[in-house]
Amino acid sequence: MDEELRTLTLRIRREAGEADRAEAEELLATGDRDRLAAVLTAAGRPLWARELAAYRLGSAGDRRAFEALVLLLNHRDPPRCASAAAALARLGDPRTARAAAALATNELRVSYALFAVRLLIALRAPESAPALMTVLRRRLAPGDPHRAVAVACVEGLGALADPRARPLLTEAAARPYLAAPAEAALSRLP
Repeated sequence: MDEELRTLTLRIRREAGEADRAEAEELLATGDRDRLAAVLTAAGRPLWARELAAYRLGSAGDRRAFEALVLLLNHRDPPRCASAAAALARLGDPRTARAAAALATNELRVSYALFAVRLLIALRAPESAPALMTVLRRRLAPGDPHRAVAVACVEGLGALADPRARPLLTEAAARPYLAAPAEAALSRLP
């Protein structure tokens, strides 16, 4: 069991409680992808069950989980975002980078953008660097409170080593809280 699934399992067992423990264990144990996909579309299913089914399907490369995982990537609860990002990274769906870029650059949801930014970095898709630059440019506005998102963008642009990011990273290096990561990112550019 990978670390992300172990963490998800512990959380799901707590959320399911005693009343739904048997169902949670069945969803954890089943290898039946159709059973997992049915959980995603059945009416009245609890969020923990949908999340577990989507994570298991996504991690197995089953694209029926895509929409549910994108919704979870944009959830207000960081652990749900983290599990969705991990499953989307494994899913291999060509729509993933575009969806992550749309979520990351949605200024109305910037408080929840951290995991979409990290997913873009992991995907290393053509959409990744332009989206990270868009998000970082907005985070450089005076008084912007989303420092963790800004740091993730700077680190990601360094990891992607896209030379188009040089002017923006140079500007970021002038911010005290971004100086060290921006200098490190600039040193990685060709």
